[in-house]
Amino acid sequence: MMAKKPPKPAPRKIFQERSKITALPLYFEGFLLVKRSEYQEYKHYWTELRGTTLFFYTDKKSTTYVDKLDIIDLTCLTDQNSTEKNCVKFTLVLPKEDVQLKTENTESGEEWRGFILTVTELSVPLHVSLLPGQVIRLHEVLEKEKKRRIETERTPSSSPEKGKQPFEDYEDVLNPMPACFYSVSRKEATEMLEKNPSMGNMILRPGSDSRNYSITIRQEIDLPRIKHYKVMSIGKNYTIELEKPVTLPNLFSVIDYFVKETRGNLRPFIYSADETLGMFFISLFQTKNKSPQNKMSEIN
Repeated sequence: MMAKKPPKPAPRKIFQERSKITALPLYFEGFLLVKRSEYQEYKHYWTELRGTTLFFYTDKKSTTYVDKLDIIDLTCLTDQNSTEKNCVKFTLVLPKEDVQLKTENTESGEEWRGFILTVTELSVPLHVSLLPGQVIRLHEVLEKEKKRRIETERTPSSSPEKGKQPFEDYEDVLNPMPACFYSVSRKEATEMLEKNPSMGNMILRPGSDSRNYSITIRQEIDLPRIKHYKVMSIGKNYTIELEKPVTLPNLFSVIDYFVKETRGNLRPFIYSADETLGMFFISLFQTKNKSPQNKMSEIN
């Protein structure tokens, strides 16, 4: 009789085990094909971008990394031509080596480029092809990394590699939410939109059953109107309950859908002392989505 394989660690356990190795914040993760100077060929790794360090794992469930790469001194990121379909290749030019990276699809390639350049240059790159929701995530990561750098400079004697990160932000790190998500009630969401129109007009919030979600919007057509839409969590996807239901892979795509289908008239509600991010979001949609493919009669 064959011995049973030990159960694989649950996501929370994996996160905790990896956080024991480093206190650096997790900004982005996914599969990457990596070719360092000492490698003969590309190696397939589950990769985490924590702070300005890439941690490489043999697979998504591994709790110990097999290699890591500090990219804080990145000289430049150069694109490479690829003959492979839907494949993105680029090189990280570092002082001591050039590291080749390859992704399995175009979208993940753009995301990796965006996050790497954001944390190394401390600015959100303008030349990456990302959805507005993804761009907002870059701005969020930028603020976190700036704050981390300031805190690190204040405590030079402490090493972020040796410290242990508390787990209060577990859910936020492992399952990041759109910037316009707030744990508020239907009434509270309505009040937020009515009192702060300059901050946006769309809020993602928990549903009444605490398992699903709702979108609350405020539109000014003839008179200001408040409307609510249910977003059902079904398996790994999310379905917006419209006349013709729309199913999307994540909540970021849900927000993108509402903005795109209203030609940017709906904007994520974001509390921020700096309103330039909101203005950036508006201009991004005005240039990228001049003519939507579908119409949402429920939002007109």
